[in-house]
Amino acid sequence: MPIKTIMQIKQFIFNPFSENTYILYDETKQCAIIDPGCNEAAEREALIDFIDKEKLTPTLFLNTHCHIDHILGNWFIAEKYKLPLQAHELEKPVLEATVVYGPTMGINVNPSPAIEVFLNDGDTVKFGDTELKVLFAPGHSPGSICFYNKKAKTLIGGDVLFQMSIGRTDLPGGDFNNLIKSINEKLWTLPDDTQVYCGHGPATNIGFEKLNNPFIK
Repeated sequence: MPIKTIMQIKQFIFNPFSENTYILYDETKQCAIIDPGCNEAAEREALIDFIDKEKLTPTLFLNTHCHIDHILGNWFIAEKYKLPLQAHELEKPVLEATVVYGPTMGINVNPSPAIEVFLNDGDTVKFGDTELKVLFAPGHSPGSICFYNKKAKTLIGGDVLFQMSIGRTDLPGGDFNNLIKSINEKLWTLPDDTQVYCGHGPATNIGFEKLNNPFIK
């Protein structure tokens, strides 16, 4: 009997905010698209080229949160793959605000589809043979969520935790105390060897951040 491969991850760095977009996939060739920040035609082409090259079938469309840098490609993914957007319900006003403040930052935002499936803490989403557990981790944004795969020891963390840093909390709906609480109660309880794929910058791991992150002691 063939051994099933552990979930694989492809990272793209998109848009002026250097946002990390992720494609998660397994041996079934089904995949999840998380936080599509592809804003330019070349970025959208790079995403499609990878999916086509690997012969993947997108079956999940997820946002960790809905700040502008993480949703610039939402319209494109919805149109291209006909998938419902899944995120936390508290991100609904955050998502709707992007078309208002985007132009003030010099970014014309194609309106994102509405969130069709609301995800809550403890929910499970699935593609192929892979399950992702939803962890509600507000603070950076009111409805920030992370996606944890126990088998692969992997967390897609959005902007909750960064290498030697944490998500900013000075944006509307941000709350520093809530963010620290989320990290302590949701992330620090994961195994130390859990790899954290962040919304910006390089990956890190839980054990390293427990020992070294200057924002959380």
